[in-house]
Amino acid sequence: MLYYAPWKTALVVLVALAGLITAAPNLLTKQQLEALPSWMQLPQVNLGLDLRGGSHLLLEVDTSAVLRDRLEAIVEGAREELRKERIGYTNLGISGTNAVGLRLRDPSQADRARELLNKLGQPLQGGAFNLGASPSDLQVDISADGAVRMTLSEVAVRERARSAVTQSIEIVRRRIDQTGVNEPTIQVQGNDRILVQLPGIDDPQRIKRLLGTTAKLSFHMVDTTANPNAPPPPGTEILEGDKPRVQGALVERYVVKRKVEVAGEDLVDAQAGYDQRNGEPIVSFRFNTKGAKQFAEITQQAVGQPFAIVLDNKVLSAPVIREPILGGSGQISGNFTVAEANDLAVLLRAGALPAPLKVIEERVVGPDLGADAIRAGVIAVIIGFVLVNIFMVAIYGLFGAFAVVAVTLNLILILGALSVMQATLSLPGIAGILLTIGMAVDANVLINERIREEYRLGKSVVASLDAGFNRAFSTILDSNLTTLIAMAILFAVGSGPVRGFAVTISIGIVTSMFTAITVVRLMMVMWLKSARPKTLAV
Repeated sequence: MLYYAPWKTALVVLVALAGLITAAPNLLTKQQLEALPSWMQLPQVNLGLDLRGGSHLLLEVDTSAVLRDRLEAIVEGAREELRKERIGYTNLGISGTNAVGLRLRDPSQADRARELLNKLGQPLQGGAFNLGASPSDLQVDISADGAVRMTLSEVAVRERARSAVTQSIEIVRRRIDQTGVNEPTIQVQGNDRILVQLPGIDDPQRIKRLLGTTAKLSFHMVDTTANPNAPPPPGTEILEGDKPRVQGALVERYVVKRKVEVAGEDLVDAQAGYDQRNGEPIVSFRFNTKGAKQFAEITQQAVGQPFAIVLDNKVLSAPVIREPILGGSGQISGNFTVAEANDLAVLLRAGALPAPLKVIEERVVGPDLGADAIRAGVIAVIIGFVLVNIFMVAIYGLFGAFAVVAVTLNLILILGALSVMQATLSLPGIAGILLTIGMAVDANVLINERIREEYRLGKSVVASLDAGFNRAFSTILDSNLTTLIAMAILFAVGSGPVRGFAVTISIGIVTSMFTAITVVRLMMVMWLKSARPKTLAV
């Protein structure tokens, strides 16, 4: 008991200093911290929405739009395949919510038509795990009179809706990350809703614009022979421009072909910049290998023709192709402001949403409310800390005072660890810190009671202290391990503030094991060596 290895003493001192250094920035304001030299600007604890204030958005994924896109793709695919084989048809179009219908002019061509239309089916996700062929999402039925119905299966409908929500969450996360928001909370709620919490954002309008924009970019040929003020020919549609070219003028209309020549999903980069010719804000883009090849082919074939750049069914611009573009890159201009160009670049880099998002709930938590929550949480921690310390000193005297030092160091280490990990502290996290104070002194209570028992059995001071620590250690370890397991499960299945609570408790358990056993033992060894007591007053 009297021997304490020098390296252990050095370790305790280093850990305590590290805790003090990493926790200290939390005593400063943001402005005070930024005024320090860069090497002294250590991270602070991130405050959650309930403490810092910010924006709360509940978004709904329009999963029906995903089905419409798939059905429209089937319509275009059927038109192209049947025309290629010179199979006549009429009344091609979407029928109901999950089917496409048409009628063959010659029912005797049904077998060939079925073979062609079956090619439009896509394998269902998960089909790769089957031993046989992957099931198709499309069922083709042809009646004796030539009526054709292509139906998406129920499994395909559910799979596309689920996939749309999953992809939307990932794209929402990428878009928000590029805005520089710290520690946003993004999670699924129900089947088709996404919860977004943004600490520190008290004006969510720009975020709403970023999240509410599908950012589905595509490139289409323009039909210059059609009248934009008349019904569009088959295979085309009329789209309006994003904004008038001249302020006060009418928005221009374009007749564009429905076929997507190059898809925005093939973009690998997009950056805002300025046009070297006129200094206007633009967005430069670059395709991957597949997109670059398609872009090169279409620009080679369509020299002299206008090429529409479409974003969310609005034509950003329709420049005439002057020469083949073989480098796989280009630029978008459309009378942008600098902010609009930057936002468009963010949207294109993050990728298009598979379906539109609708804001169905919006709340702003003011910083005053967050400050009140912080104040109440700090008061609760201080009261708990003081009461626990009074109890320990009153019951255990000097050994209780050692426990007070250990609990104080434990709080410092928790704060330092949260800062280094850039974890988010919320109200449940403060509750976890308060709970940790009580749990931290449990170990000291066990140790002190064991020391009392051993001393009352007639053992010497040193033997009592040594036996007290040794006998209590296994009990302390077991109880903390079971709590850690429970917190690991809570972290795995929980989300948001629940995870924050689990993280705080877990950090508190690890640091309390260090402070309650290692640090307290060091203080007792130092006391024994200096005071050399003959009796114990416990």
